[in-house]
Amino acid sequence: MHVDTSILSLIVEANVLVQFVMLLLLVASIISWTMIVSKWKTIKEARRQADEFEDLFWSGTNLTSFYEQVKQKSDPTGMEHIFASGFREYVRLYHEQKVSTIAITDTALRSMKVTMSREVEALEHYLSFLATVGSTAPYVGLFGTVWGIMNAFRALSDVQQATLSAVAPGIAEALIATAMGLFAAIPAVIAYNRYSSDVERLVIRYDNFVEEFTALLQRQALTKDMKNA
Repeated sequence: MHVDTSILSLIVEANVLVQFVMLLLLVASIISWTMIVSKWKTIKEARRQADEFEDLFWSGTNLTSFYEQVKQKSDPTGMEHIFASGFREYVRLYHEQKVSTIAITDTALRSMKVTMSREVEALEHYLSFLATVGSTAPYVGLFGTVWGIMNAFRALSDVQQATLSAVAPGIAEALIATAMGLFAAIPAVIAYNRYSSDVERLVIRYDNFVEEFTALLQRQALTKDMKNA
């Protein structure tokens, strides 16, 4: 007796619980790939913006005019957002008479740190989902496989002679769940590791900029104090 062992027929004829596991893994895989593509675009754009910003910022441009350019943008992100938040606080306190240099730079530094945290949070968005899929999908698939194999062997109790052809379709359809679990997990793990490394490098660049810009603001504030002395 011929048994149809094509992938589609095995999925259609699988146990309801195994089908549910397959559907769950398929949905997780689709969402993961959507997030992988979206995060790739986000990180690529963040790197491009950081490169362009640093090239322009350290070219010796006037900070006030540069701040006005950034402020005109509707939604600055990355280093532009960090710079704008720090320079805005610096300008606000710079012309006040009783504010010390340390207070000015500390306020600007805290503002930039808060903004940087928000930017990092945006970069890390979705990464936790990829990590969850990468760590749990194989076990979800294995659960479907174990359940399918259990049903395949239980079905042997209804036949007089146990043969490999009788149990093979049930085992094959169960193993599809494991394959789908790996199919969902492997790209998620690779993407998570890659993007985590990319985000970490961007965070280092942001942090270095904050420290360097704070030192620059401190020098300008000290110059003001020396002129007023």
